[in-house]
Amino acid sequence: PENTNQVWHGCLPDVKPGQIYGYRCHGPFDPSHGHRFDSRKVLLDPYAKLIARDLCWDNSVQEPERDSAPFAPLARVVDTRFGWNNDRAPRTPWHETVVYELHVKGFTKQHPDVPESLRGTYAGLASAAAIEHLRGLGVTAVELLPVHYHVDERFLVERNRLNYWGYNTLGFFAPNPSYAASGPEGAVREFKAMVKQLHGANIEVILDVVYNHTAEGDHEGPTLSLRGIDNAAYYRLATDHSRYVDFTGCGNSLNVAHPRTLQLIMDSLRYWVQEMHVDGFRFDLASALARELWEVDRLSTFFDIIHQDPILSEVKLIAEPWDLGPSGYQVGNFPVLWTEWNGKYRDCVRRFWKGNGGTIGELASRLSGSSDLYAHNGRRPSASLNFITAHDGFTLRDLVSYNQKHNEANGEENRDGANENDSWNCGAEGPTNDPAVSALRSQQQRNFLATLLFSQGVPMLLAGDEIGQTQNGNNNAYCQDSPLAWLDWNLSAEQRALLDFVREIMRLRKTQPVFRRRHFFQGRPIHGSEIKDLYWLKPDGTEMSDRDWESGFARCLGMVLPGDQITELGKHGERIAGDSFTMLFNAGDEAISFRLGTRQRNVCWTCVLDTAAPYATKRTFEQLSEFPLQARSIAVLRADLSSSPTTT
Repeated sequence: PENTNQVWHGCLPDVKPGQIYGYRCHGPFDPSHGHRFDSRKVLLDPYAKLIARDLCWDNSVQEPERDSAPFAPLARVVDTRFGWNNDRAPRTPWHETVVYELHVKGFTKQHPDVPESLRGTYAGLASAAAIEHLRGLGVTAVELLPVHYHVDERFLVERNRLNYWGYNTLGFFAPNPSYAASGPEGAVREFKAMVKQLHGANIEVILDVVYNHTAEGDHEGPTLSLRGIDNAAYYRLATDHSRYVDFTGCGNSLNVAHPRTLQLIMDSLRYWVQEMHVDGFRFDLASALARELWEVDRLSTFFDIIHQDPILSEVKLIAEPWDLGPSGYQVGNFPVLWTEWNGKYRDCVRRFWKGNGGTIGELASRLSGSSDLYAHNGRRPSASLNFITAHDGFTLRDLVSYNQKHNEANGEENRDGANENDSWNCGAEGPTNDPAVSALRSQQQRNFLATLLFSQGVPMLLAGDEIGQTQNGNNNAYCQDSPLAWLDWNLSAEQRALLDFVREIMRLRKTQPVFRRRHFFQGRPIHGSEIKDLYWLKPDGTEMSDRDWESGFARCLGMVLPGDQITELGKHGERIAGDSFTMLFNAGDEAISFRLGTRQRNVCWTCVLDTAAPYATKRTFEQLSEFPLQARSIAVLRADLSSSPTTT
């Protein structure tokens, strides 16, 4: 009965936890003026913490003046008390962070060491077997595909498919009840227990959140919540107010410029940090949230409020820095505090290992932290979240096994999904019995993974890439809630070898500060030393010249990282210096002799990693000797100094 500051409110003192409810909102149904009130529709509370009943598709949720009560999703009042005890957020520094993107259900649905009743659930992700894999791998944070309550689109349900990824949110406060082993009524408690267990293993929890649109779709979509509560306030309306501005490709865009819509988003974010103890967020299509009027605005209210918020400014903030609107691609343009999915890193590294010419100049920028994108406004290498693959696209194994997408299983005649993937099948499309092709694919996977883990910035690994997971060439498995998208833990000897390889390079990255710098390279002598903090070399051992960078055919590059120029603070405040390394990259079809050690005397080099011979005994090379860098391979060599280095 009351209205304060544009919010209608009332008090029902006898309602207790367990009560199931929905709203009916009265007002004009006048789409031409942006109003879609319809008291015959039962609406989900936008602040619902728990979902009691899922949507059941029926024409009554879409057609005006039809009662939707038997079919509408309903909320349940929840008791949010939980024994957090001494739960402590890991607060891993950005430069030490390794992100692991996973789907709550798909990660454990087929895991033989997870109790069957827990597979595919929050409790399954918190199980001993799941945590053992994460800890053994060395990741510091899991980035969960959307766990907010979402709706499966009607066209998918009618095709007997589901929205597996979950990018179709309806409830911004409620965890998806289908991931709860304890049933819908236990979803909140089970989610909290999962976070607590992961924190106990020193693993952060980052949520992939979708605040750019809702499941109510376009002007012909269902009236389920915000549309029936205040359509004109919550959504961006077109000039014809009966339709929506769509920057997302999903039919509508939330009107973040409206104070109550912005408050809804901020209240949701704070709830997940304060009540659910999550450690950060990855914002889907984040550019859409920064559009004050039409253009993407780096000074938007959305950014200002988050930056000034004492809670949200302290958690990890990751942007997917693009949307489908005009000028939506904003990689490098987000403000301080934000880390971005670096799509330019993904594209460049894929093209380099595919064998494309003219890529080494950009590759050098991407390997060294993408200062060209992030240094201009005082950001650090950690602003770049580096990735080769993500949920949207090929898995790593498919990236090296298919030239074309194969999405027929989605039922859309292979029209969905990206057509351009910068993939290369290594000589045969899909499964093969050719041992040479199989060996090259394995080597290419190691090349991609080593490049990712030894690049400056924050690496993100797609769950399953460490075990050679395949989706049979499907690069858009959004509707595949099936074994096609679930991780297959029945590993072959080759897959186990790949897992061991990933664990080894993770360990090397963790123990060597030179691979996770907090600041950008200067490329010149620093701290009074004659030695620079970064060198780029040609195969003859001399430094790259400006003309060399312009060479369109070059596919080989050396990167020297003097570790004595990199220090970090130990637990007791002491300075810890790392080792010096040389990384050699060869994306060509032929082996190259690479001359070593022209920058320092009294040094020999130990090859600690060679993707062409990953299990060979470590080899030592004297100064100025030539390293046999094989075709399509990476070699990582550590400098062993017999005395103080002297420049030459």
